[in-house]
Amino acid sequence: TSSLTSIDKQEKMMIFLLLLQAMSSPVFSAEWDAQVVMDLEALVTSCVVIPCTFTYPGGKIASSKLRGIWFLRNERNDTVFHEDKSEIAPNFRDRTKLMGRLGEGNCTLEMIEVKDHDRGPLCFQADIPGTGQFTFLKNCALLKMLYDPPKPTLAHQDTASQGEPYTITCSITHTCPSNMPTLTWSRSTGRIIEDHKNNGYGRWEMQSILTFIPEETDDHSKITCTAKFNGGGSSSADHTLLVQRKKNHRHIIVPTLVGIVIAVVFGAACILMMKKYNVWSRLSRMSRR
Repeated sequence: TSSLTSIDKQEKMMIFLLLLQAMSSPVFSAEWDAQVVMDLEALVTSCVVIPCTFTYPGGKIASSKLRGIWFLRNERNDTVFHEDKSEIAPNFRDRTKLMGRLGEGNCTLEMIEVKDHDRGPLCFQADIPGTGQFTFLKNCALLKMLYDPPKPTLAHQDTASQGEPYTITCSITHTCPSNMPTLTWSRSTGRIIEDHKNNGYGRWEMQSILTFIPEETDDHSKITCTAKFNGGGSSSADHTLLVQRKKNHRHIIVPTLVGIVIAVVFGAACILMMKKYNVWSRLSRMSRR
């Protein structure tokens, strides 16, 4: 009986060790985690980049030994991206690719030629062949489709001064840094500086800063900034330029001379009227005599 009890204890110990090993295996490890931007705008016919990072158990693994798969959460058979193109659903084939290295925990997805039914939710699955895999169903991207390109915004002063530098900034936000939009101006003269910055959460901003010297002839002229997106869409914004004329000596001398002339003419008229009045007074007295 004692020997049977000893065997039972050994079996229980073996089962406990097996369970402990299973819980510490990659599949059950708490080190599996993913961060995906879950809410993004996507312009139809253009492209969108979905930022994604993930962690996996154990030490660093070469990208060639990792496999990343994107799929539709509601249609598990619709594979959005797979390293084997034959596994990708025909609707997504040749339209998706990974932007980062899986070994570095970068699972960012790019999708081109966006269609209105690509909204998702789009989910990521990490696979370590021969070790384990994990599907991140709680962190999936849902796209809000834009059918019309967003219009750029303009930042500027209300009025410009003739002969002094004037700056106007054109900005556009987008979600495709791999094929960012271009900004062009209707004005051919001036200095242009461009800036592209990451606003975070998968949103980027393109800026074009135009600086020029306005002249008097530029008053009430229209300046247009046009944004052209990947896929062929475009939009524009206008600004009517108001130029404050430069003050010079002519603006001071001319009004002064006009005032002097008016004063002289008025004075001469007064003197003439007084002389006429005196003459009439004398004639009146003589007639009474």
